[in-house]
Amino acid sequence: MSLPSSLSRRNFLALAGIGAVSTLAGCASTVESSPIVSPVQYSGSTYRPFGSWLSSYNGEQPDPAVIYAAMDDGGFHLPAIPYQEIDPRYYRQRVVNPTGEPPGTVVVNTRERFLYVTEQGGTAMRYGIGVGREGFAWQGRGVIQWRKKWPRWNPPDEMVARQPELVKYSIANGGMEPGLKNPLGARALYIFEDKQDSLYRLHGNPDWRSIGKAVSSGCVRLLNQDVIDLYDRVPERAPILVTQA
Repeated sequence: MSLPSSLSRRNFLALAGIGAVSTLAGCASTVESSPIVSPVQYSGSTYRPFGSWLSSYNGEQPDPAVIYAAMDDGGFHLPAIPYQEIDPRYYRQRVVNPTGEPPGTVVVNTRERFLYVTEQGGTAMRYGIGVGREGFAWQGRGVIQWRKKWPRWNPPDEMVARQPELVKYSIANGGMEPGLKNPLGARALYIFEDKQDSLYRLHGNPDWRSIGKAVSSGCVRLLNQDVIDLYDRVPERAPILVTQA
């Protein structure tokens, strides 16, 4: 599949009124999830993600009942995630590093709905993700230029024009306050390429049902509990690779 360059994407989003970093792009949506790209097919143990012959790990794994429990963060109370209703392959888990990237690299595979943080010793922490149309519009190498806890959401004017009910959260009206209903969730990580904002974001997500799916809008979304964990593992200026294959 041919993809527009990051420059083309910047031009497109600028024309849509999403140019400034402070607007947090349109990397989230309050609309319902809908399939736009078919994920890799699997059937039980026959599923093979990229580098799958390396993806097993025999050590201790995070307990989903613990990592997806209710928690307090930044003055907000995050409810427990009903992880039993999510495909277990999208749980946060440690795997043998299948990416070939050195330790400390963030790798996003949008097609397979996985995000990896590579570790010393040949392992990687893997997270399930949901991907919106914007999430398929950029690929390549960049850096996590900066990060934000409980970011404010400012839907661009183009989105407000499509969804007039969002006018109260428009840029002119100051956006949406941080909180449990904010589409950017508990954290946002901002990706730059060649010292320019790629308008590509990794962010939290109040809708656990979107994990593992292609959704109607947004960049790359994680469960709120997972994006908090990701934020704590990944410093600013960390390298990131986004692949669509």
